[in-house]
Amino acid sequence: MTWGLIWLMLALKIPLAGLIYIVWWAIKQEPDETSSRDDDGGIKRRPHPRKPFPRHPRRGPHGDPAPPSPPRVRSARARTRTVER
Repeated sequence: MTWGLIWLMLALKIPLAGLIYIVWWAIKQEPDETSSRDDDGGIKRRPHPRKPFPRHPRRGPHGDPAPPSPPRVRSARARTRTVER
């Protein structure tokens, strides 16, 4: 049992040592100089915000109701077929 415990203690140090090495390597890494400050990273930005949509005109001095809608054309209804007996 003692040898198994010692083996596990040593074997589990390998992933920990690998993690420490990867973190050390990432800290020592220099930033990429290929991107310029003028590059927006693919995001297209508008130079200025859009103008708001125009408001609907007020009807009269106290906001009269909207005029009635124009008359609609009714479509012809299809007749139902009757079954002769």
